[in-house]
Amino acid sequence: MEFLSILILVCSFLLFLSIGVPVAWSLGLSGLLTLLVTVPFEPAATTIAQRMATGLDSFSLLAIPFFILAGEIMNRGGIAHRLIELAKALTGRLPGGLIYVNVLAAMLFGAIAGSAVAAASAIGGILGKRMEQEGYPKELGAAVNITSSTTGLIIPPSNVLIVYSLASGGVSIAALFLAGYIPGLLVGLMLMLTGAIMIRKKKLPTGERSSMKEVWNKFGHAIPSLLLLVVVMGGIVGGIFTATEASAIAVLYALILSFVYRELSFKDLSAVLLKSSETTAVVMLLIATSMSMSWVMSSEDIPQNISAILLSLSENKIVILIIINLILLFVGIFMDMTPAVLIFTPIFLPVVEELGVDPVHFGIMMILNLCIGLCTPPVGSVLFIGVGVANTTIQKVLKPILPFFLAMVIALIIITLFPELTLWLPRLFGI
Repeated sequence: MEFLSILILVCSFLLFLSIGVPVAWSLGLSGLLTLLVTVPFEPAATTIAQRMATGLDSFSLLAIPFFILAGEIMNRGGIAHRLIELAKALTGRLPGGLIYVNVLAAMLFGAIAGSAVAAASAIGGILGKRMEQEGYPKELGAAVNITSSTTGLIIPPSNVLIVYSLASGGVSIAALFLAGYIPGLLVGLMLMLTGAIMIRKKKLPTGERSSMKEVWNKFGHAIPSLLLLVVVMGGIVGGIFTATEASAIAVLYALILSFVYRELSFKDLSAVLLKSSETTAVVMLLIATSMSMSWVMSSEDIPQNISAILLSLSENKIVILIIINLILLFVGIFMDMTPAVLIFTPIFLPVVEELGVDPVHFGIMMILNLCIGLCTPPVGSVLFIGVGVANTTIQKVLKPILPFFLAMVIALIIITLFPELTLWLPRLFGI
């Protein structure tokens, strides 16, 4: 019966996806069909509905709509522009400097907005045309923008880290946020290094050298935006407020800042709220149906069976982590990040915990792994946004983006093999 349940769950989910059913509905329907093996239709449907509602009944999840709203306000409130100007003042003089500007700006914006899609849209929209005008290949600019935008999902605040905390059964959000800094910086540095290697044989233009006065001027303009990061993380780490309360403070701060910059008016708020509501609805439906599927898998002992299979292959921690990484890399190609985190965390976390892997380290490793999937077809949301903003095609971007894929994979390997890179900051703050 357990094998039949696994077969129905996997086959039905893949079938729904292949015929174009949205991911959220595919998750819910495949869970329902699996439950029908042992339960009549009416109680099965009721159970799925109950589990969807229960899955959303979490105080921590309130942080997600607030951070989404804060990110949307930042996207429209002139914050991205000021961060780009700061990044350009710092790195624009280097050969191929706009590549470094793109990566650094994406890291800064991601550290504030916590959204890869928002970063790809905001940074790509501002820098894309400028890079093309200055002689950079359009596809190269798109490749840099797409991959660097994912750093915002690792560098806190990050909605996906909150989702992982929920799926893992309560891993500290503060610890996850602190753990994301060094891996996020590592990914950014690897992307910059890749860009440097790629442009050695290309005579790409350099920007004008910025004087110290100009650097300080740009830094001064960006300080109010950067202070948001200090307020949010300082409050969480200092125990002044929770991550959920921090998300509400982020909205208020971003709103005031956008009005001060005079790039957001009361007339624009309706569009901002509507866009944020749409994004929140999609994310919450994914969470609800993913939680129902996770419950079905647990009731059918699917995670326990998969754990037994993995542990039977090897008792070596590194071997198991490599296998899990390969599985997640494959999953990330076909599944969006939020459902992947909710479905596979209950499956793989017990395995790695039995081998002595810290759940905070595994969470960062998992998120970084799935970030690569956001840049790959056929369902990579950041890939589609980046290509659309650059006004090019996926086929043309695939070749220049491959070296950046490799850079992200190398960063993933380093993070996997050296957990101290992830755990040093949380331990430093005693979390």
